[in-house]
Amino acid sequence: MFKPVFDVCSEEDVESEEDMSVDASKQPAAIEQALGAANALGKKAGGSSFPDIADGLDELNMDAYDDEDDAIDILGMGIGDTFYPSNELDPYLKDSNDNDSEEAEDMVIKPEDAVVVCAHVKDEKGQLLVNIIEDPDGEINQYVRNDIDIADFPLCTAWLDCPIKGGEKGNFMAVGMMNPGIGIWDLDIINEDERAALTLGGFAEIQMNKKGNKIKYKEDSHTGPVLALAWNKVYRNILASGSADKTVKIWDVATAKCKITMEHHTDKVQALAWNHKEHEVLLSGSVDHTVVMRDGRVPSHSGFKWSVGADVESLAWNPHDQHLFVASLDDGTIVGFDIRTATSNSSTELKPKFTLHAHDKNVCAISYNPLVPNLLATGSEDKMVKLWDLSNNQPSCVASKNLKAGAVFTLSFSEDCPFLLAIAGSRGNLKLWDTLSDAGVSKRYGTYARQNMASS
Repeated sequence: MFKPVFDVCSEEDVESEEDMSVDASKQPAAIEQALGAANALGKKAGGSSFPDIADGLDELNMDAYDDEDDAIDILGMGIGDTFYPSNELDPYLKDSNDNDSEEAEDMVIKPEDAVVVCAHVKDEKGQLLVNIIEDPDGEINQYVRNDIDIADFPLCTAWLDCPIKGGEKGNFMAVGMMNPGIGIWDLDIINEDERAALTLGGFAEIQMNKKGNKIKYKEDSHTGPVLALAWNKVYRNILASGSADKTVKIWDVATAKCKITMEHHTDKVQALAWNHKEHEVLLSGSVDHTVVMRDGRVPSHSGFKWSVGADVESLAWNPHDQHLFVASLDDGTIVGFDIRTATSNSSTELKPKFTLHAHDKNVCAISYNPLVPNLLATGSEDKMVKLWDLSNNQPSCVASKNLKAGAVFTLSFSEDCPFLLAIAGSRGNLKLWDTLSDAGVSKRYGTYARQNMASS
C-alpha cells in the first residue's frame, strides 16, 4: 500500500524577492530512564483534575476502524487521500460526461502517486491545495488536483484519518486558524466549500457594543490563534493543539471535545510532537524559550523542561531512537537533546547534546529522514534548505540548496520515497527536491537508496 509523503504549509510572499492516566506500573523503560533517581512518573498520580482519556480511547476501539471499508487508504506523515480501483467505485468522482476522460483521470489518485496538501494564502483568502505527484520515484509530474477554500487564515496543519461526527474513516486535514478554531476538512470531497466538516473551538459569537467587540468563545476553545497541531498515529482520535493563548489542548475528534488543557508554558506555543514509540508522550515548544515533555498517562506530573536560547519554532523526535529529539530556534540554531538526561529536579539545567548554528535566520522547519538514521533536513527564512548528518551528536552539513521557495516555512521527507523532500515558503509555491541528485548525498547514502528499492 502506498503511503503518501508530506504535510506542508505555504503562504503568499509579501516581498518581491523576498486524563490520559493509566496504571503507571506499565510505564515503558524509555520514560523510566528519563525520570532519573526520583522516578517521578513511576508513581501513580493521585488527585488529578484532568479527565481520563484512556477509557475513552478503549470505548472508541480505534483499531476496529481499519476494517470498516474496502477502499485503499493512503496514509502518511501528515496527509493522505483515498483511492479506488476504478472511477465507478469512487462516490466522489461520478461524472455524467464520459468524454471528459482526461480531466476525470487527473482526479483519480493512483497507488503510485504521492499526495501533498498545502495550506496557502492568496489575496487574503485561505486555501488547501491538494497536489498530486505522479511517479515520485522517476520523472516527477506535479499538478494541483483540487483546492478547498478556507474562510480564515491557515496557520498550521495536520492530517488524520479518524472518523469524525460518527462518520467513516477517511482522509481529513485539520487546520489551525487565526480565529482561533481548528477546522477539519474532508479531502475526499472534491467540491468542498469554506465550511469545515468539523470545527473544534473558535468563536461562538461576536457582539458589538460601545466599548468595542465582545467575543464569546465555544466551550473549551483556545482564545488565541492556533499555531501548532499534532495528530497521534496510534490513538488516532487524539489531536494536540498549541496556541498563542499559551496553552496546549488535547482533543478527541471523534466526539469533538477537549479532554485536557495544559498550562505549563508562559508564552505562545508554536511546536508540538508526539513520540514515535511512546505514543502518550508529547513535546511542546514555546516562545518562552522552553521545551516541555509531558506524559499523558500521568497528567498530574508537571513533566520535564529544557531551556533553550531563543523562541522554539519546530520540534522533531528522532524516528530511529525514541530518546532523542531536536528543536529549531528563531536565532538560526538547532539543539539536540536526550530525554535520558532528564530529572525531576526543576533547578537542574538540562544541557543539549549538541548546539548547531545551522542558518543565518529563523529555522522554521525540520524533518528527519524516515530511512536514514541521523539525517535531518532544515529550512530557514534565509531561503536555504540544508541536510545534516547528526551522527554521534557531531553535526556535519551534507548538502544545501536554495530551491527558490522564498523564506522556507515548512518541509517534509517522504515516507515511501525517503529521499524526496517537499518544501514550501513565502513565494506560495510547492517545491520538490530529489536529494539523491546531490552528489554528496548520493555518495554517502546511495546504499540506503538501493536497499530500499530492493525491498520495495
